[in-house]
Amino acid sequence: MAREPLWSDIQAAQATEGRATAAFLAGGVQIDSRDIAPDDLFIAIEGVNQDGHRYVTDAAASGAAAAVVSNAWAARTDRAPLPLLTVPDTYRALYGLAQAARSRSRAQRIAITGSMGKTGTKESLAAALRRLGKTHHTLGNQNNRYGLPLTLTRLPENADYGVFEIGMDHAGEIEPLSELLEPQVAIITTIGPVHLEFFDSVAGIADAKSEIFAGLGTDGVAILPRDSEWFNHLAGRAKERGVQSLVSFGSGKEADFHLICMEGREDGSAVVAATPKGTLRYKIGMPGSHWAVNSLAALAAVDAVGGDMEEAALAFEDLTPGAGRGQRTTVQLPAGGSVTVIDESYNANTASVNAALQVARMAANSTNGRCIAVLGDIRELGSAASQMHADLAPRLLANRIDRIFLCGEHMAHLAAALAPDTAAHHAQTSGELVDPLLKILEPNDVIVVKGSLGTNMRPIVDALVNLDATQSGGSA
Repeated sequence: MAREPLWSDIQAAQATEGRATAAFLAGGVQIDSRDIAPDDLFIAIEGVNQDGHRYVTDAAASGAAAAVVSNAWAARTDRAPLPLLTVPDTYRALYGLAQAARSRSRAQRIAITGSMGKTGTKESLAAALRRLGKTHHTLGNQNNRYGLPLTLTRLPENADYGVFEIGMDHAGEIEPLSELLEPQVAIITTIGPVHLEFFDSVAGIADAKSEIFAGLGTDGVAILPRDSEWFNHLAGRAKERGVQSLVSFGSGKEADFHLICMEGREDGSAVVAATPKGTLRYKIGMPGSHWAVNSLAALAAVDAVGGDMEEAALAFEDLTPGAGRGQRTTVQLPAGGSVTVIDESYNANTASVNAALQVARMAANSTNGRCIAVLGDIRELGSAASQMHADLAPRLLANRIDRIFLCGEHMAHLAAALAPDTAAHHAQTSGELVDPLLKILEPNDVIVVKGSLGTNMRPIVDALVNLDATQSGGSA
């Protein structure tokens, strides 16, 4: 086994009240058979739309060490292709493994939630803590009722730190996850009008995010966004849960961790920050003031777990955006010259759209090119969707966007709100924007593509970055 073993058959059986049919050692845990690596433990979750038991054979073919299956399924199976751990309920087994991993680990655990910025803050904090010790963190967006316990099951017994992202769509989802995790530190990055389809107000969203304090305990530390109008509301919810230690971060002097100054550049930022332990100077390899503010939340967490903030901050300079989250690609145009594509296609809310426009404008200034925004519908805004999309018009104007491409039912309201002489094009689907967009590209253009995942903006990104490949495949 190349990886350190996480679970033996004996340990897993004790954690799940199960019974192993043969000895095994597992170096990882998966609930999706497509992600199985050799020596993983596959948990066959019985979900609403899928039954993981259908993929036990696939898991075995990919080299899984064993599979966690229900007693009922095992009773119907004559010959299993790999060792089994039979349990009464596979979903409860996932939680049992997570609880056991938490109980045996010495790691200090940090939980992160928020309306935006939680994934970036998670990655920043994990990078910072890796400079201080062995660090485990949430992969991708595995932050829900399946992803959080799955991430916890993978926590190495000898890890020093664990960084866990927690997401939600509805009230009541975060509380049981926080209680399972029992973090020593909880961060709320910000509160904003997302998921309004499922909430009556932003206050409801603030309350739902405040559920992260449920597992914190009286000795825990809550790290809160001082710039948010909901700061006092969040602080009150933390105190109601018995949390004694509250730390704030933000751009203003009233925050415990705040920006003294920030020099924004096209490829990142230089930051001078005030902390309760003195002034820190560091660089961030990601452009945008939101990255600078969220770095303060990460530093506050480092301080809360007793880490060296100066050493940890050195990690920020090496941060790079991931696919769909600000990744940049330089594309050579067939006729000569190049354009810059900023891929923000993974998700969107009104605040993050504005942040993306600011970054794109800065990039366009550095290339002396046009700034082109390609925006898709922001989902889950409920009855406020029409007005919130229309309200993006002043932000496009403020960021001096040269050409605008919009798609989706809600973005039609933004198109209608723009001045008649605005260079804007609206379509119903993202695919309909590809040809009009490609036809107007000029050297030095900067194109930012952003929308909710369900709006499917990825084909536009693919069409842009594949321009070279598309042209080179033609006949002479």
